[in-house]
Amino acid sequence: MSNQQLSSKPQEKQTLLNKLRSGKAQRVLVMLTFMLVPLLLLFVFTYLPFIKMVQFSFYNRTYLDEGTWVGLKNYIDVFQRDDIFGSLAVSLYYMGGSVVQLALALFFASLMVFKAKGSAIYKACMFFPYLICGIAVGFIFKFFYAHGYVLDSILGLFGVALEDCPLWLQDMRINNIALVGTSVWRYTGQNMVLFLGAMMSVDNELYEAASLDGAGRWQQFKYIILPSIKTIIVLNLILSISGSLSAFEPPYVITNGTMGTGTYFVIMNRIAHENQKVGLACAMAIVLLAIIILCTVGQNLFFKYVFKDGAEDDAVRAQRKAERKAARLAKAKKGVA
Repeated sequence: MSNQQLSSKPQEKQTLLNKLRSGKAQRVLVMLTFMLVPLLLLFVFTYLPFIKMVQFSFYNRTYLDEGTWVGLKNYIDVFQRDDIFGSLAVSLYYMGGSVVQLALALFFASLMVFKAKGSAIYKACMFFPYLICGIAVGFIFKFFYAHGYVLDSILGLFGVALEDCPLWLQDMRINNIALVGTSVWRYTGQNMVLFLGAMMSVDNELYEAASLDGAGRWQQFKYIILPSIKTIIVLNLILSISGSLSAFEPPYVITNGTMGTGTYFVIMNRIAHENQKVGLACAMAIVLLAIIILCTVGQNLFFKYVFKDGAEDDAVRAQRKAERKAARLAKAKKGVA
């Protein structure tokens, strides 16, 4: 018996080694090895800081001290302080600007998909602002809107006196609109390229058939392009509106959030770094995350409800139409009987 046991142990070890040396085991080990480092980095630099941020949001603390436990006081302050929750109203300007930005991008992309002259150069010029750093864009427009500088000089060429030019960054009636213009200028080209890529994926035979049937550019856009790129339009609209809640660079660089231009991110940066209220800033970040999630889910449900018929396949729509027609005929026969 003892000899059999001794002979079985090397056999078991050999079997385990053979399993580890097999192709399937090697593939599993390689996958686990390549996944380990990204997952470790993701946990260390994403999930662990998020857990600590949630923990800090229940404390009244700075960067240096441990602080004291305050419970939900920071979250209550987020909704009670006018300078914090009121700054979300500034995001409405950026939401409106995102709609204008998408409309312009869709218009310019539609022009280029119909083989306009010089479309390659035009596309490069439109996309170039997106390649510029956001901080650099802020400095460019800081001098562009300065009183007596670029914009006022351009208006002067059209006969507008310098005294009649408004203070673009000091007038609280128009300063947020001026700042939104910087975001529209920067991101229109990016959305235009996305729309153009979706439009180029449409079969050219559809355009040719529509032209033979006498359809103009507007009819081709309305009945061919728009239904084909509806998904990318909805996606861009959701991303733009969600991103408008976290606008930071234009108001921070150009006005430093003064004169009613402070967005939620600018106020949060001021509270965290200038006022050293880390717990309150962490609570603001979590509240903003919840608002963005709610807005994204709400937009998805809204567009799913609005475009539920357009999302269906043609065959499915035809089948349902036939079923409804058959149901009406059956009801009519019953009424006659």
